[in-house]
Amino acid sequence: MSATDATAEVDAGEGKPKKKLPLKLILMAVGGLLVLGGGGFGAYKFFGHKAEPKPAVVVVKPPVFFELPDILVNLSSSGSDRTQYLKVKVVLELPDLLLKEQITPVMPRVMDAFQTYLRELRPTDLDGSAGLYRLKEELTRRVNAAVAPGRINAVLFKEIVVQ
Repeated sequence: MSATDATAEVDAGEGKPKKKLPLKLILMAVGGLLVLGGGGFGAYKFFGHKAEPKPAVVVVKPPVFFELPDILVNLSSSGSDRTQYLKVKVVLELPDLLLKEQITPVMPRVMDAFQTYLRELRPTDLDGSAGLYRLKEELTRRVNAAVAPGRINAVLFKEIVVQ
């Protein structure tokens, strides 16, 4: 062994003592990691992972039906000698019972709207399902105008006779 080898062993054996990190610095690092981790978890829960929305309970109200008196009118004739008549039984579909109480006092207005419109019809206006659909839509519009601000859901036909 040479002298330089001996001193190298001595230096290696002595070694420099390792510096220990102060306890305060370790605690601050651990605390910072906890704060960042907690903030990240909170952000994930708040923004990213939504709780299952509970299905809204929809209470379906049964419709209320309001039967109108039978309507019998003579149809507009376009030069023919024979007079044709239209007999209609109509039921109004209302959203709630409250509207039924609002329609009862204005029933003469509703019947007048029906009578004046139906007397203008020609027999050809009632041909086919398209004719009945137009009739239903127009009667619904007229009833809604008569009972405004209330609105009915639909006009339903119980019976339609053209004679």
